[in-house]
Amino acid sequence: MAVLHFEYNMEISYGKPASRCYFTIKCIPKEDARQHLLGMDISLKPVTKYSFGKDSFGNRQIYGCVEEEHNKFVFHISGDVEILQTDYEEEECADRTGMYRFPFGKCIPGQGLIDYYNSLDVSSCKNNYNICMYIMDQLYHDFSYVPESTNVQTTAEEAWNLGKGVCQDYAHIYISLLRMAHIPARYVCGMIIGEGASHAWAEALCDGRWIAFDPTHNCLVLNNYIKSGDGRDVSDCAINRGIMWGGGEQTQTVSVVVEEK
Repeated sequence: MAVLHFEYNMEISYGKPASRCYFTIKCIPKEDARQHLLGMDISLKPVTKYSFGKDSFGNRQIYGCVEEEHNKFVFHISGDVEILQTDYEEEECADRTGMYRFPFGKCIPGQGLIDYYNSLDVSSCKNNYNICMYIMDQLYHDFSYVPESTNVQTTAEEAWNLGKGVCQDYAHIYISLLRMAHIPARYVCGMIIGEGASHAWAEALCDGRWIAFDPTHNCLVLNNYIKSGDGRDVSDCAINRGIMWGGGEQTQTVSVVVEEK
């Protein structure tokens, strides 16, 4: 068991004043069999009222509206998460598994990924867990981590054809390959010690339990990770979404700190 302290800071600057902004933010750690939120503090600038809720995937979210004119939106959350001694995230909920079995959004494979999957020897693996470990190791060696080589709109197929990408691309490609192997898989966003930014990985259903794999680092998710949300691809657990009036061009900066207490 471990206790991790986290701080997540997001600042959005506008080229022109925004007269109003509706926002939804998803970066509150999710409660499951592996982690438990001990407490948190939240601050917003401009200061405004906000509410808590959950989306259809069970991800916790903060939503509200800034009704005064502003040139900058600043969000800060900090807190502590207890990491429990378990090697899985949660038990399967059968009526919610189907959506993770099939291609969706940025995880829809093209011919490049289909050809790559067909080149893999998954038939030699004994079970879903072994398949997940095998595909993760193959992807880690056949794909390159190159910062700023892709963007938030890049699909798994586009990243694969480039041969390089970031954690979001590793997760999308990995999920696409697992679904071709008939293994339900979902995208995860969160934080990790030492990254300095948000991180992405994947979970796969193995023997009735969701197990977390990090293809970017070719490892299982252990007690240095904090999970914020999951979904079919990145769009289901995007950290920040909103609608504004005015604002012009936007510049967003994010910093993340995770450390063991």
